[in-house]
Amino acid sequence: MAEKEFINRAKLNDDFAFEQLVHLYKPYVEKLAFQFGMRPDSIPDVVQDTFIKIHQNIRQFERGKFSTWVYQITLNTVRDHYRKKQREWRIFQRAAEEERLWLPDNFRFSHENHDLLHKAVKKLDEKYRIPIILFYFHDRSYEEIGIIMNIKLSTVKTRMYRGRERLKVIYEKLERKEAEADGRQTFG
Repeated sequence: MAEKEFINRAKLNDDFAFEQLVHLYKPYVEKLAFQFGMRPDSIPDVVQDTFIKIHQNIRQFERGKFSTWVYQITLNTVRDHYRKKQREWRIFQRAAEEERLWLPDNFRFSHENHDLLHKAVKKLDEKYRIPIILFYFHDRSYEEIGIIMNIKLSTVKTRMYRGRERLKVIYEKLERKEAEADGRQTFG
């Protein structure tokens, strides 16, 4: 059965069809959430919330690529989780100050093949990080990125250009720092 048929049947409350869409898109949602900097233990919550939103709103999907719509919902869900975590963190910080609690702050993602590149991408401002991730890691076109981020095509092009420039500088800095820590010599 084709994706389009699953979408149409899911709109008619066909649970099997929706399960097939979940099965098809879950790896993309997980990868996107991870690349947007979600901690591995938060990714299942993001995935679940994303698919709940998709299920609740699937009847509103009418045209365009379904994958673009899924990415847009995923991005909004990640942003919601960040806002929630920031609120929780502020509450925790106040409590920690009052009770002088200590929390280690070196969270590390260990499941990425290109750890240094991932670190560099994470250091980009969100407005550059999101298009870079969508284009290079999820094969989204500039037009799709514009739809997902709700920005003009010219803005996508500008952010991609500036994002690549910033990413190169950050990556080279991290590479030098890592080489110095390992006692290796770097060139450039």
